[in-house]
Amino acid sequence: MQAKTPSDSRTIMTDLVLPSETNPLNNLFGGELLARMDRAASIAARRHSRRIVVTASVNHVAFNRAVPLGSVVTVEAAVSRAFSTSMEVFIDVWMEDRFSGERTKANEAIYTFVAVDDTGIPTTVPKLNAETDLEKQRFAAALRRKQLSLVLAGKMKPKDATELRALFMEE
Repeated sequence: MQAKTPSDSRTIMTDLVLPSETNPLNNLFGGELLARMDRAASIAARRHSRRIVVTASVNHVAFNRAVPLGSVVTVEAAVSRAFSTSMEVFIDVWMEDRFSGERTKANEAIYTFVAVDDTGIPTTVPKLNAETDLEKQRFAAALRRKQLSLVLAGKMKPKDATELRALFMEE
């Protein structure tokens, strides 16, 4: 299986915030944004694996800025790390001011997907080769996040979480 890069999976979805998608403050519903992020991330994971993918977890979501009615919203997703059958997908959400056209990062999220075969059994995915500095940072951080998740779930002993432990050990 040939390794891929984050750019191979990059998915960009742009849409407008409509009145039916807003809360009483005329900002995009958080759940609507989560659905948009899930769709973009699932496409990115599928592009990387070329398999059916299922959302395994929403690891992190930051609603840093409200997205007002009428804004143009762009959701950018790319695989940040591939493990044996799972992929971490990092999502950046940008909004475009409806008057000035200025783009501002509004939110970000990290999802995990698992590639499955036609019967729902997890299947292997290609390795990921990070290229840019940002991709390399996200790639390295993904292993620490996975180890933390496994430790918290009781599936890994803290002493075995070497990448995570390195954050707290003095040289």
